[in-house]
Amino acid sequence: MREDRTQTIALILLAVALVVGAFVVLNTRPTPVEIALIPPAPTATPAPSATPAPITVYITGAVDNPQITLTLSAGSRVSDAISAAGGLLDDADLDRVNMAALLRDGDQVHVFAVHERDEQAQTTIATPSAPQVIFINQADAEALTALPGIGPALAERIIARRDSIGRFNTYDDLLAVSGIGEATIERLRGLIDFD
Repeated sequence: MREDRTQTIALILLAVALVVGAFVVLNTRPTPVEIALIPPAPTATPAPSATPAPITVYITGAVDNPQITLTLSAGSRVSDAISAAGGLLDDADLDRVNMAALLRDGDQVHVFAVHERDEQAQTTIATPSAPQVIFINQADAEALTALPGIGPALAERIIARRDSIGRFNTYDDLLAVSGIGEATIERLRGLIDFD
């Protein structure tokens, strides 16, 4: 019985030692350091954006200053060209002018007068001209730079690749040229021919 009592006392002392030890360990831990995250101040540097190149258009017909070449900002409309040419004359036929038509580089705008004959109206009616197809396997650097997204350096890379591997047969073949990606291919669709 003495042995049972000794064991019980030993267990009680062990339990008390564990409780005291746990209390000491928990209370002597260093207090956690609070960390405050301060986000960086926003910078005033604007995101870089590509500035579209200006366009050149030729305007004729019933405007104050006809037969002039105008340099306008990309995204200009027929109404902007007419304004830059001094405005419409009194005899301008507004029914044959699409003032909202979007202009592209190299377009010709003709504003018809009321008395002009209809045969003339079939040639040009103050709207942008149709795009010219470029034969990619024959075009020189100057012709290639007329395409959207193709500058002089990229035109030279296209020619160098064409000279080294031969003809381009599909749009996918153009992806092998450094600097041409899917976005450029989409802009070229319908504007180039592989013959």
